[in-house]
Amino acid sequence: MTDRNALAAANTIDIHAHAVLAASMGTAGSHGPEIGYTECGAPWFRVGGYRLDGVRYEGSPFMEVDIRLENMQSAGIDYQVLSPNPLTYLHHIKVEDAVCFCQQHNDALAALVDANSSKLAAFAALPMQDIEEACLELERATKILDLLGAYIGTDIGRPLNDPSLDKFYEKVVALNVPLMLHPAPAGIDGPAGDPNLKQFDLDLLTGFAAQESIAVATLIFGGVLHRHPDIDICISHAGGNMTSLIGRLNRACTKRPWVPDHLRYEGAFEEALQQLWFDTHVHDKRVLSWFMEIVGTGRLLMGSNFAGWDQHHLVHEIDPALAEIMSTNAKRLLRATP
Repeated sequence: MTDRNALAAANTIDIHAHAVLAASMGTAGSHGPEIGYTECGAPWFRVGGYRLDGVRYEGSPFMEVDIRLENMQSAGIDYQVLSPNPLTYLHHIKVEDAVCFCQQHNDALAALVDANSSKLAAFAALPMQDIEEACLELERATKILDLLGAYIGTDIGRPLNDPSLDKFYEKVVALNVPLMLHPAPAGIDGPAGDPNLKQFDLDLLTGFAAQESIAVATLIFGGVLHRHPDIDICISHAGGNMTSLIGRLNRACTKRPWVPDHLRYEGAFEEALQQLWFDTHVHDKRVLSWFMEIVGTGRLLMGSNFAGWDQHHLVHEIDPALAEIMSTNAKRLLRATP
């Protein structure tokens, strides 16, 4: 069970920290997941036909909780909320395989939290290709396993404003939990995506930011936040390119014919951003400052992508006043305060 007293007492709360779970290996049918090693001992990680080479999960904070807790202490992080590995969202595979994976994954994640509840909590994986199953697993994960909410991909096989998702959003609100959105590289278990993103790691370096910006625009222009005003949705990496595009997105509200009536005024898009939450995983103080100038700090959360190749080191550099704001925000989002 999540130790909400420990969460409420924490000074630094990291909400962007992925985990890889041994118990979830081989639970998604032909998609694995699977860990292996080359003849030279180099690690690989397979999901379906996608193979990630050279990233070591075994023996790292991703899979070894003692190493994670030791590294958290060194980084000055009091508390982490763990989430699924983006390579294993599996939103495009057969429903029965996705359900099996998510159930096994969430059970294992809950067990890990139970054993380390003074430092760790977790978000659930969901089979978003079937909305009924996603709602059932969200309820099981939050009510029975005591996970704090859901963590899904930005590409779930349908637009985020698709009317079929309204039932899911209603369930999120009814359960009073947050919904976290994070991209995954295209082509792991779904459409291949833009071939230009397959070189120089551009699917990670630029593709993620594009997916996040599209997610923000879809939630706002598509009326999701208008139809579900009480929903709490958090977008990773400070919303991707969204702040750089703010002028165009604001202009669209008064110039484009498809804009819904509730957004047809100057600055409507920027105002709607106040309904979303964002994490700080942006690597650059200038970018974070620009984000705060446009969006503010009222729904800003600390996120590190802990132990990832791009984990940033702003934890010790964050202004104490901002750190306190983000801690308070996280406790509010995670329902750790009355």
